[in-house]
Amino acid sequence: MRFRPRAFREEPEINFIPLIDVLLVILIFLMVTTTYSRYAELQINLPTADAERQRERPDQIDVGVDAQGRYTINRSAVTYAGPAGFGAELRRAAGDIKDPVVVISADAAAPHQSVINVMEAARIAGYGKITFTTQAGKK
Repeated sequence: MRFRPRAFREEPEINFIPLIDVLLVILIFLMVTTTYSRYAELQINLPTADAERQRERPDQIDVGVDAQGRYTINRSAVTYAGPAGFGAELRRAAGDIKDPVVVISADAAAPHQSVINVMEAARIAGYGKITFTTQAGKK
């Protein structure tokens, strides 16, 4: 026999309001303390090299880019007619060499796109070894 009346038992509830308050405070704290950087204003100084001059390799192709964006391959002027055409010029300059090193000598005032054009043409020609020349640093 039951002498006590049956007690109605309430299910426990989770109160989300204090949790939301704490998360908002944390969010505000993170927004205030975060620093934002601007990457659009990077100042880049191109390096100079202090190494000895390398001797010329027999398996290299010298590509020159002047300040106006004109190209030379092994000291003979070449017109740029797209990456595929320039890649064919690189293959013609390589001759029988299997995997030549493409040495890019670009003027400091040369447009960056001109250098990228040479790199893309070398990729299309199948040449993966690319290096750049620099001028000797002043001591």
